[in-house]
Parts: sequence; structure tokens; C-alpha cells
Amino acid sequence: MFQNEKRKYLILLLPFALLILLFELMPLANILINSFLEPGTGGITLSNFTTIFTSDYYLMSIKNSLFVSVLSALIGIAIALLGAYAIHAAGDRIKKFYITTLNMTSNFQGIVLAFAFILLLGNSGILTTLGERWSLAGLNDYDLYTTSGILITFIYFQIPLATLLLYPSFDGIKTEYKEAASLMNATTWQFWSKIGLPLVLPSIFGTFSVLFSNALAAYATPYALLGNNFALLPIRISSMFTGDIVQQVELGSALSIVMLVLMSTMTVLSNSLLKKFRKKEKK
Repeated sequence: MFQNEKRKYLILLLPFALLILLFELMPLANILINSFLEPGTGGITLSNFTTIFTSDYYLMSIKNSLFVSVLSALIGIAIALLGAYAIHAAGDRIKKFYITTLNMTSNFQGIVLAFAFILLLGNSGILTTLGERWSLAGLNDYDLYTTSGILITFIYFQIPLATLLLYPSFDGIKTEYKEAASLMNATTWQFWSKIGLPLVLPSIFGTFSVLFSNALAAYATPYALLGNNFALLPIRISSMFTGDIVQQVELGSALSIVMLVLMSTMTVLSNSLLKKFRKKEKK
């Protein structure tokens, strides 16, 4: 009977395995192979990667993507921690309303988000116009179409996602822990540094990896704001595959591999730091 049940589960998993094979593994294998092919001749080469790491044009894209991804992830987590704790401390009604709102706002990104920010902070945006009329510092001469503009839009969609990922971790901080710490005359700082933070930290590291990857691969929002005028990895990769005149599939594939390596490296680093922290806590 056990074998029959196992076969049933395997049969049910076949459609998912087929989807993974067709839409993840095969495209990944194709990109990996193309990244080592010589354009035109089809020979094996490392010239695509050499071009990327010796060209200021592509290095700027990598640096900008890393800067925006890391900074937006850090700021997003810092703000989301406050929101996650607020959800944890709120009543059931407020919690449901808050989570519903976060689910809605976390899906508000891409081209729609870019247009919303253009309406608010563009050259003729509502807030920009009000800033000029009332001489409000920071708004009267704000330029959305720069790195800071990209950063603001990224932070906006990072916050709700980070809050949704972080708030369950605060449920592990039970009231009994706070009461015990209070009986031992522990300060708020001592409680959070010795008890609260170690309980929440695994979620913080995991959330950072997700936010970093989310920002690194974001394409629609920055493209809708600046088109090809801003150097980011996803925009450069897209231009390689959808060029109006010349397509550079091999170089685009190499850039895709670079982006994948950056994502994987950040995930490995986050896991390594978490393991070291846990070892220190055990000691």
C-alpha cells in the first residue's frame, strides 16, 4: 500500500517537475551554454566574461545594481522591523487589516509603480509642483530620474514584502520571555540584544537575501522611469536580447550568469553569517 501511495504522489508531482524542467532548468542550461560561446563562430570562449569585467560600461551596471539592491534591502528591513513589531503587538482586527493592506501594496510595483511616482515626484508631479509653489526644501528641485529616484521606488516595494516576511518571527517572542526578563530586572536593550534579536535574526538574514534578489532582478520599474538611460544589470541584459539592430545573445547570457552568481553569493554569505552568529550564541 505504501508503494501505491508513493506512486500516486510521484504522478501528482510530474506536472510541477515538467514546469521546472521547461521553464527553469532548460532556460538556465541554455543561458549557461550561450555565455561561453563565441559570437558568430560558436566556439568555446571566455571572452564574453572578459568583456564584462574589463568594460566600464558593464562594470557600472554591476556597481549600480549592487548599490541599489543592498541599500534598498537594508532600509526596507529597518522600516519593516518596526511595522512587523507593530503587527505583532496589534489586536486581531488591526492585524488583519494591516496584513491585507501589505498584500495589496506588495503587488503594487512594476510599470504601475513607476507611473505613480512620476505623477507624484516627476518634473510636473503633484508633490514637486507643491514644493515649488511653497518653496519646500527637497521637493522644489527634486529629480526623480536619478539614482535616488530609483532607490526610492525600490524601497517602496521592499517595505511591504519585508514586513510580510518578518512579522511571523515576532510571534516567537512570547510574553513569558518578557515577563521573565522583567523579573530579572533586565533592561529593554538587554532583552532585545540577548533574547529578541537572536529569535528574529534568522528571519532578518533570510529576508535580506530575498529583498536583495528582488531588487537585483527588478526590471519594469527602473525601465519605465529611465528606459536605457540608467545602467542596471536587468536593463543591460534586456537590451542584449531585444536590440532593435543587433542582438548579443552570448554577452547577454554572460551578464545573466553574473547576476545569478551575485544572487547566489549573497544567499551564501547570509547563511554563513547566520551560522557564525548561532555558534557565538551557543558559546
